[in-house]
Amino acid sequence: MDPAASENYRGVWGNRIGFGRAPALLVIDFMKAYTEAGAPLYAPGVVRAVAETPRLLAAARRHGVPVIHTNILYHAPGCADGGVWVRKSPVMTAMVAGNPLAEFCDGVEPVAGEPVFTKQYASAFFGTSLAPMLHAQGIDTVVLAGCSTSGCIRASAVDAVQHGFRTIVVRDCVGDRHEAPHEANLFDIDAKYGDVVTLDEALEALARIQAARAGPPSV
Repeated sequence: MDPAASENYRGVWGNRIGFGRAPALLVIDFMKAYTEAGAPLYAPGVVRAVAETPRLLAAARRHGVPVIHTNILYHAPGCADGGVWVRKSPVMTAMVAGNPLAEFCDGVEPVAGEPVFTKQYASAFFGTSLAPMLHAQGIDTVVLAGCSTSGCIRASAVDAVQHGFRTIVVRDCVGDRHEAPHEANLFDIDAKYGDVVTLDEALEALARIQAARAGPPSV
């Protein structure tokens, strides 16, 4: 990001919110439409993010952090349940059952017991029961991985903070089709809606939270 932008925001935006005591990992729309070369939605940044995310998933599962996934699927004829969004972005009509591009990417699929929220729009919270489920479990922090940074990640980050969650975006585990919107949206999320952290920072935080839950070692 242009240093002038960072200087312009300094002291006004960019306060750190940090992790709370009860995080959940939300993996957004890691579907093959974004990772299969030649597909209209193909995004090299998502390929890189998928490659990094198994480490984050493994840590969350090891530390007992709830893992939730989302996908996009349309069911109505002509993808009418996508409303105006599908009219604006008809490329999204690939997201229908039976299309291999609508399957989860290898290596980051849900495992048994992990909820999958199917959505028709950008935000993981819009039109779903995700927020009530997280609140009922006492979750105070939503950690975001997935795609795309400028679309569903940004929309979900904005909605997460509006639903009262500390919002953390793991830089290494989100991706887009072009670096410019990717970086611009990470800058904006970090300034206004949550914290953008590295994968190593996220792994350290999850381990620290788990250790705090366990309490001091017995003697």
